[in-house]
Amino acid sequence: MRADTPSPAGGRAELAADRVAGLVRSAEPGARLGTKNELRALCGVSVSTFNEALRLLQARGLVSVRPGPGGGLFAAEQSPMVRLGNSMLSLNADRTSVAEAIRIRDALDPLLIEDALWHASPADVADMRAILEEMGVAADAADATAFTRANWRLHARIAAVSPHVLLRALYANLLDLIEGHTLRVLPDGVRPLPPYLRERHRLHTDLVDALARHDRDAAMHLIHDHKTGEPSS
Repeated sequence: MRADTPSPAGGRAELAADRVAGLVRSAEPGARLGTKNELRALCGVSVSTFNEALRLLQARGLVSVRPGPGGGLFAAEQSPMVRLGNSMLSLNADRTSVAEAIRIRDALDPLLIEDALWHASPADVADMRAILEEMGVAADAADATAFTRANWRLHARIAAVSPHVLLRALYANLLDLIEGHTLRVLPDGVRPLPPYLRERHRLHTDLVDALARHDRDAAMHLIHDHKTGEPSS
């Protein structure tokens, strides 16, 4: 249950954005959702209201817009941490701000992995493995909320290895924003959650193993898989 409620001024745009977001959740990444006019008519809102809804959807990384013949709105690829196991984060703050923070965090991950490859000590790796154990316990219990929060602690621990103060601070602030406004993770029942959590646990275990042996190629492939949810070539 979300604690945030849209204001009357932005309520119609928020509802329209939620309607289109529902289409995104049921579509494959890259699938065409329709033209702006078709979707506006589906939502039953004015042009200005739909434009505001579109701004919200783009800020959350849910849709892309392509002009010209065959263009329109398309379902965007989302980070698995935004839709953990086809789930949704239940937030008590402005969802646009949180979604933007998640997208920026994802963009910073490769930089922090590069730093960790060369600066992670055995003690750092031991701390990461301890957090991985927490993630494994949460995965076995199908506790998506505990898994997600442990996942964030793991990424915070990886970030702490970086010698770059500004990068560490920016990443920590983004994680604080995301975690501080997440109430829980709500599975939508589309995909079985326990296998997905175990899959994500294995990916993070492999990532920490790659950091421990300073294997850059493996680490970069894994952080790509972490972001897209698809194996890199």
